[in-house]
Amino acid sequence: MGEAKVVITDMMADDLVPEREVLGTGLRLEALDARSEADLAGRVEDADAVIVYQLPLSRRTIERLERCRVVVRGGVGYDQVDGPFARERGIAVANVPDYCTEEVADSALGLMLTLTRGLASLNARLRAREAPWSYTEAVPLRRLRGRVLGIVGLGRIGTATALRAKALGMEVAYHDPYKPPGFDKALGLRRVETLEELVRGSWVLSLHCPLTPETRGMIDARTLSLLPPGAFLVNTARGAVVDAAAVPAALASGRLAGVGLDVLESEPPAEDDPLVRAWRDPTHPAHSRVVLTPHSAFYSEESRREVRAKAALACLRALAGEPIPNVVN
Repeated sequence: MGEAKVVITDMMADDLVPEREVLGTGLRLEALDARSEADLAGRVEDADAVIVYQLPLSRRTIERLERCRVVVRGGVGYDQVDGPFARERGIAVANVPDYCTEEVADSALGLMLTLTRGLASLNARLRAREAPWSYTEAVPLRRLRGRVLGIVGLGRIGTATALRAKALGMEVAYHDPYKPPGFDKALGLRRVETLEELVRGSWVLSLHCPLTPETRGMIDARTLSLLPPGAFLVNTARGAVVDAAAVPAALASGRLAGVGLDVLESEPPAEDDPLVRAWRDPTHPAHSRVVLTPHSAFYSEESRREVRAKAALACLRALAGEPIPNVVN
């Protein structure tokens, strides 16, 4: 293992302290500053382990890996890595599913409160001197206690969000066909068998599911039309779960009262993206009812250090011939 090489394709910081603390000095550690997958050509072929953060890792790169044992996606989602092809090559793909559970749950709750309490809208209108200094500009706001938060996907983050909402006195319902019976009873939640039923009964709909062929575009114009009038949508999962082009019309019709998105299908979005255009247009309801954040819900200094250390640990175990945690392929 002395000559083993770990390559980090794209770095989230300048130092390598968390990685070196885990990996020690008995192997080579190389951190690249690749801006695209094309930048990896000629730089990863001899890697024994690869850690990837934001870059995609497609078949064209994976087929050039000569001796790689593991690819670790430093994050929760792993759809950017061609896991099935990696499996064909005998390469394990792992993720780090638990590093930012608290941060994303807190961000989802923060977006919900920002929207349902009118905070972003009031702040923007006061700053632009478009509203008098009066609570009446927020009318009508509703009390959270007793309102239904619908959660799509009750994994680690969805569960953490549900427990936070329960502490506020909200009724929490969820749809997750992959959770076993009785999970709802253990947490004091209400299980809903279909997405349509969940959407119809949710005042706030919060998304915490992975991006799969099943979930891609799941929240589209038809789904949004099923929400009760004046509902809210929060997405801290994956951008492509929501057809963002359908959001402006739902806001204009009043079906949606507010939207909080930390993720978009394309990041950063194109200038002509329909949602972005509406969000920047002072004459469109989206201007004061949409809150966008730049895929930052995962972030804290603690979570950033944790993901780097856990990604390095997965590499160390693979190179030592030990079981690799969180293999997803």
